Amino acid sequence: MKKTFARWLQDGWYKDYYLTVWLVPFSLFYVDAVRLRRFFYRHGLKKNVKLPVPVIIVGNITVGGTGKTPLVIWLQNYLREQGFKPGIISRGYGGEMHEQPLLVSKDDNPAKVGDESVLIAGNVDAPLVVCADRVAAGRYILDNHDCDIIISDDGLQHYKLQRDLEIVVIDGQRRFGNRYSLPAGPLREPIERVHEADLAIVNGVAEEDHEFSMHLSGDTAINLKTQERQPLSYFANFDCCHAIAGIGNPDRFFKLLRDHELEIDQRAFQDHYHFRPEDVDFGDQLPVLMTEKDAVKCMGFAEQHFWYVPVQAKPQPVFVHKLQQLINLFKK
Repeated sequence: MKKTFARWLQDGWYKDYYLTVWLVPFSLFYVDAVRLRRFFYRHGLKKNVKLPVPVIIVGNITVGGTGKTPLVIWLQNYLREQGFKPGIISRGYGGEMHEQPLLVSKDDNPAKVGDESVLIAGNVDAPLVVCADRVAAGRYILDNHDCDIIISDDGLQHYKLQRDLEIVVIDGQRRFGNRYSLPAGPLREPIERVHEADLAIVNGVAEEDHEFSMHLSGDTAINLKTQERQPLSYFANFDCCHAIAGIGNPDRFFKLLRDHELEIDQRAFQDHYHFRPEDVDFGDQLPVLMTEKDAVKCMGFAEQHFWYVPVQAKPQPVFVHKLQQLINLFKK
């Protein structure tokens, strides 16, 4: 498969560091712009808005997937268990730019509202609204739904929205890559930004004292057409399975399958890729395994041998304890 420019950049960020070294001067300008923007918000030169309910940001400082979406789903469930009535807001990445708030359902078109938004909507019992302006999205939820806390899926850099709690998610495999800011590296903000957040959780093994760990658990595949469930061990009976992934870190999904002793023919696509039937036509009837995020974009042309593998976030207990201490402050 021909390598896209985006994939070439990611190779430079995470694998062959020399590929993007020549972009470092541009990164210096980018960092200056980021810091200047934060300075404007910090000193009131740009206005930010406080919503009348607590706001929790779940974001990252790197481009690409870190496991943020499964954590948002886990957090929504956890908050409901604690007696809160959460609402979720998102930019709707991978979809159209929405200047006005739009309520998302699990049956919406991912090309319109974003693949992650549709995935989340199908896994939570809470309203989810997408909008380029997170403040407008939050106000819309509060005006139209009975919610007493807002979870922002991403939005760490959306400083227009004041936040009561920040959770930064880190990819435990790739960490911060070459540690450069865009475009020479994957950082949206300098690394020290992690230390300013209330909680830092690693999708994998924590390496620093201030970090907590979580892992993504998934051992079952679900058929896109019939909703039949099979353990991943079932697919070890096939000589080979096709595996596709259009996520931020496809290797994580492929490793999950190999850890269950599956022989796979893997094919990686860029994050938020809009799949077409020809992308998953391998000329045979061998199982095609994909992530749940990719499955929402393949439902319209799904065949009997298409399966997706949902994953669930499992934060370590010490993270849950620290989170509980912080959200208890919201109740006072």
